Formats: sequence, structure tokens, C-alpha cells
Amino acid sequence: MTVAVFDIDGVVADVRHRVHHVEGRWKDWDSFFDTADEDPVLDVGAALVHEMAQLHDIVWLTGRPEWLRRTTARWLEDAGLPYASLNMRPHHDYRPARFYKLDRLKAIHAAAEGGIATFIDDDPDVIEVALGAGFPAQLAEWVPRNARSEATMREIQEKLGRT
Repeated sequence: MTVAVFDIDGVVADVRHRVHHVEGRWKDWDSFFDTADEDPVLDVGAALVHEMAQLHDIVWLTGRPEWLRRTTARWLEDAGLPYASLNMRPHHDYRPARFYKLDRLKAIHAAAEGGIATFIDDDPDVIEVALGAGFPAQLAEWVPRNARSEATMREIQEKLGRT
């Protein structure tokens, strides 16, 4: 069976309420991650997951750290979101999101019998490298962002490799 691969933050989980913890020079990572279980569900993303689940196994590919696995799995379950697999950033892996996720996409593709039918992420850099590697990818653009939060998310994903 083919798989549909989804990012979590900014695709099905609304992280805007916790971005302020990592804005500016001093980053409060503990508070940022400690409140991940309070993320509201993004209805557009959740509807797309349910639609894709009719035809494909759902695989999650997130930049969230491995130590947040239990919280993330519980959040997905509480949100009623299906999945066959949950891929999380390994301990001490702080590569930019585009490199980490491309490596995982290649591994997911190799393991999936029918390959990857689609990949949905909210990071334009991740989508660009996925498309460049030949994966069918779509940018999740349903979360409104302001310039400050956009800059913060870019920094923590691309420079700091933290989500």
C-alpha cells in the first residue's frame, strides 16, 4: 500500500500559541515543548489526513524531538488522527529540517511497498528539496503567519534544527 506522509506542526497542530517561547535571543525550549499537548487541531489539515487515509497508510514525519514521542502519539490519538508510523527527530540531530526530513522520506519510500503518494509539510524549504528529489509534495499554507512568527519558525527549523 502507498503512504501519505504528513508533518505535524503547522499541518495538523496549531503551534502559534507556543511560538513566543522561542522568539528572540533567549529560547525557552522546555516551555515550547511542554505545551505541545495543548496544540489546537488544524481542521483543514486534519480533514486532508482523513481524506488521504481512505486510500493510503498515514505516516507522520515531524521535526519534534524523539523524547516527545509519548506526548505526540497521545495528541494524535486524542485528535482522532490515524497513523501507521511516527517518525521523530533522533536525539542530538540538529540538522536543518530539509536535510533531516529528506533522509527520512528516502527511508519511508524504501520501506513502503507502493511508495509515497504524497508528502505534506508547512516548510517551503522542505517541500523544495522533496520535490527536487522526486517526491510528490504539497505545501500546507492554511495557517496564517506574521513576519515575526515566520522568521522564528525558519530559524528553529533551518538554523537550529529543533522542530
